[in-house]
Amino acid sequence: MTNPGGPLAGLKVMEFAGIGPGPHVAMLLADLGAEVVRIDRPGAAASNPVVERARHRIGVDLKSAEGKAAMRAAAAHADVLIEGFRPGVMERLGLGPDELLALNPRLVYARMTGWGQDGPLAQAAGHDINYIAITGALAAVGRAGETATPPQNLVGDFGGGSMYCAFGIMAALYERERSGKGQVVDAAIVDGTTSLMSFFFGVRQVPHLSTARGQGMLSGGAHFYRCFRCADGKEIALGAIEPQFYAELLAKTGAPEELASGQMNPANWEAYAEKLAAMFLTRTQAEWCALLEGSDACFAPVLALDEAREHPHMKARGAYVEHDGAWHPAPAPRFSRTPGAVRSSHDDGADVLARWGAQN
Repeated sequence: MTNPGGPLAGLKVMEFAGIGPGPHVAMLLADLGAEVVRIDRPGAAASNPVVERARHRIGVDLKSAEGKAAMRAAAAHADVLIEGFRPGVMERLGLGPDELLALNPRLVYARMTGWGQDGPLAQAAGHDINYIAITGALAAVGRAGETATPPQNLVGDFGGGSMYCAFGIMAALYERERSGKGQVVDAAIVDGTTSLMSFFFGVRQVPHLSTARGQGMLSGGAHFYRCFRCADGKEIALGAIEPQFYAELLAKTGAPEELASGQMNPANWEAYAEKLAAMFLTRTQAEWCALLEGSDACFAPVLALDEAREHPHMKARGAYVEHDGAWHPAPAPRFSRTPGAVRSSHDDGADVLARWGAQN
């Protein structure tokens, strides 16, 4: 099952089962060839076969002396450990970073939480919507005058969470090549999401880039950077920011002439948006695609998941892979010599740990 061509082939990873960003981190590593053993509750079944792909599963009672001993033995041979419990849980189990790094000084111990390992909220329950709320990210999403709109759980769990955790793991592994020592990676969604907001901290004095809900250029306030409904009820998305791209959009669509001036004046945006809205209602999404896709008008159709899989560009890129009777997003990013691969999961975690040399 190990992918010999993946760039992370040979990396030994322990994943303590959880939900949300933790499994996604493990998927990213497994897709690129890492050997990931997922430690679950005895008898537990996969809840998400896509995100939980490419795993070696094992059921372990972490409250039993035997289970704890088995996990300590495994950690002594692992390169990376991923856990997403509340702060203090792993310590109470005798599996905290102090204990395991003493057994294996090269271990990279990644802790994936919402609030982080310390701070007044560290022990509070929460979800993506809460974490992005206190970072300023959620306040910027939605229509002006309406309550904020949760962007699924993409911004917190996966953008500020799993991606930063995976980046932290790789950074710690890189540093280990020089020092020979592992360390703890404290990956908090609030920290990662705050980092995602860096661009907006740097342009706070630029009115066009305001994070005021629905008013900034990138938050749907501008007529040239928003979505519009078509004659068939489907939607299209525009992103024609630069003058030359905006000019191409107007020329190809035959938009009203008055839209050619004052593009960047926010005072014009709503009135211009009404004119574009009326124009886009005159044709179907497919008709607008035939006219605008592939041009410099910065145009794309707004597609549902199943529609995205069938889009010619996504198909040409091989962005989705059919595996075990289901469709999976392909591993990302791509590598010229050592590509990743979508692989099946198996209940052979005990065998893998024994192969690592984990005997207790």
